[in-house]
Amino acid sequence: MSRIAATFTGLKAHGRKALIPFVTAGYPYADVTPELMHAMVAGGADVIELGVPFSDPSADGPVIQKAGDKALAFGIGLVQVLAMVREFRKTNSTTPVVLMGYANPVERYDQKHAKDGVSSPFVKDAAEAGVDGVLIVDYPPEECEAFAADLRAHGMDLIFLLAPTSTETRMQQVARVASGYVYYVSLKGVTGSGALDVGAVEAMLPRIRQHISTPVGVGFGIRDAATARTIAKVSDAVVIGSKIIQLLEDQPRDQVAATAQGFLREIRTAMDS
Repeated sequence: MSRIAATFTGLKAHGRKALIPFVTAGYPYADVTPELMHAMVAGGADVIELGVPFSDPSADGPVIQKAGDKALAFGIGLVQVLAMVREFRKTNSTTPVVLMGYANPVERYDQKHAKDGVSSPFVKDAAEAGVDGVLIVDYPPEECEAFAADLRAHGMDLIFLLAPTSTETRMQQVARVASGYVYYVSLKGVTGSGALDVGAVEAMLPRIRQHISTPVGVGFGIRDAATARTIAKVSDAVVIGSKIIQLLEDQPRDQVAATAQGFLREIRTAMDS
C-alpha cells in the first residue's frame, strides 16, 4: 500500500477527510519550502502538493503563475524540488508528497539525466527522494499507461484532474490508470478563479464515483474554513492552493511557516467539526 493509500485508509477509519495544501516549491523564498512543508503538517495537512515551477502553465491562475515566476527567478527547477523533498524526508517519513506540474520539466529532466537501463530518471530519482505521487496536468490518461506502471513499480501514484466538463469516457480512461486519489477541479477555468458552486460539486461527485474507486479530492475555489467544511462533507479530500499562496506573498521570511500553519489549523478544525 502506498503512503497516499495508507493515509486515506487511516483517515476513513476515523471518519475524517484529507486536507491537501498546495504550495509552489521555492516560494516565497528559495530556501523556505522544507520548513514550510513541516509547518503545514503541524497545521493539519495530510498530504502535501508541491508545485514544480514552469514558465507556461495552462491550468494556473495569476496567483500561482506569479509564484511560479518568482521561484523560477530563484533558479528553482525539478532538481531543486527533489532536493527539497529529500530534506523534508530527513525528519518526516509518513506524510505523502505529490509533485504537481507539467510535462515539459519532467521530459527535460529525463533528457538531461538519461542513463542506460533506466526508463525514466525522473521516476527513479523522485522515488529515491521520497515522492509519493505525481500529477502532470498535461498528460492525458490514454497516453500514460506505461508511465503509470513505472510509477507504481517505484511505489508512487499517478494522479489525474477531472473537471465539470469531464465526460463518462474520460472518467473511465482515468479510472484505468489513476491511483492514490483523483483531483476534481470544481470550477471551469484556472486556479483561483470564480466562486465555488457547492451544489454542482455535490451533484458531480456521485457521477465520478460510478467510475472511479480511488478517493476524490476537490480543489479550485476553496478559500475559507466554511467552504472547506462543506466540501469535506461530500468529498474525500479538500485541496487549497491559491489562498495559501496569497497569504504567503508579503510575509517576511521568519513568518512564512507560522502563517501557513495558522491558516491550515483553522481549516483543519472546521473540517473536523
